[in-house]
Amino acid sequence: MLGRMSQSDEFCLVMSSIGNEAQAAELARALLAERLAACVQVQAIRSFYVWQNRAQDEAECLLLIKTRASLYAALEAFIRAHHPYQTPEILRLPVTDGSADYLQWMREQTRNDTC
Repeated sequence: MLGRMSQSDEFCLVMSSIGNEAQAAELARALLAERLAACVQVQAIRSFYVWQNRAQDEAECLLLIKTRASLYAALEAFIRAHHPYQTPEILRLPVTDGSADYLQWMREQTRNDTC
């Protein structure tokens, strides 16, 4: 698509989990330094899942990464290159609307890559 994206598809929220707060902070800071994210929130979580046919119950940290949709491919590649997990969680959720002031701030904090 040529031209500016509409507000409803310009932004997305990316979720990724990681083993501990130190790893989460390191990844969050790196994403901000690369201007791949405007904001990264970190929350302590407990994850239940099956990995290699074994039930798992793990303490992890969830990263909520706020970014431009046009940066998703670069952000995904960056997470894959810097994440300690063999198969990291990387989920993209669309942002369909939001505060105009906050969305403008997100534009200013992220690089303007147009794929």
